[in-house]
Amino acid sequence: MLKEIRPAIVMLVALTAITGLAYPLAMTGIAGVLFPSQAQGSLIEKDGKVIGSALIGQEFKGDQYFHGRPSATTAADPADSTKTVPAPYNAANSAGSNLGPTSKALIDRVKEDVDKLKAENPSAPVPVDLVTSTGSGLDPHISPEAAYFQVPRVAKARKLPEDTVRKLVDDRVEGRLAGILGEPRVNVLALNLALDRAAAN
Repeated sequence: MLKEIRPAIVMLVALTAITGLAYPLAMTGIAGVLFPSQAQGSLIEKDGKVIGSALIGQEFKGDQYFHGRPSATTAADPADSTKTVPAPYNAANSAGSNLGPTSKALIDRVKEDVDKLKAENPSAPVPVDLVTSTGSGLDPHISPEAAYFQVPRVAKARKLPEDTVRKLVDDRVEGRLAGILGEPRVNVLALNLALDRAAAN
C-alpha cells in the first residue's frame, strides 16, 4: 500500500512547492522588476505621503472637488456588529448593491441623485455613471462626460475660469487600451490632485 501512496505524496509535495511557492514568488519578483509601481498597488503619493491608489476610488465631498461614481460598499456598524453601514470605497468589502431595476430603494436613490445633479448643472444631461455604482463599488474612474458635467460646479467653488478646469479634464482623459479595449475614462483622484495644484498656483 505504501508503494502506491508514496508517488501520490511525492507529487503532492512537488506540485505544492512548484505551484504554491516557486511560481508565485517568481511572478511577484518579475512583476516587481518589470512593473514596480503596479506591483506595489499603483500607489499615489503627495508630499512623500501615500494618499491613495490609482486602482481604488475615494469619496470626495464638497463642491470644490470632482466626485466619483456612487459606491455601494459597506462596513460593520460600530454600534452593532450584526448590522452594516454605508462605507463608500471600502476596499475590504468590495461589492455592488445587488439592487435590481425594480427596487424601490434603488429607484428613489437614483431619482434623488439625478435631481441634485440637475440642480447643479441644469443645461447638460446627467451622465449615467454619476448615478449608478459599479459591481465592485471601488471604480476610481468616471467617464469624460461625467467630469465635464462637473466643471461648472468645481470652477465656481474654486473661483477658477471654466476653461482652466476643462483643460485639466482634457489633460487627464485616458484613452482606450491599445486603442480598442475599454472606454475613455478619467481617474478622479489624479484629476483632483491636478486641481489642487492648479488652485495653489
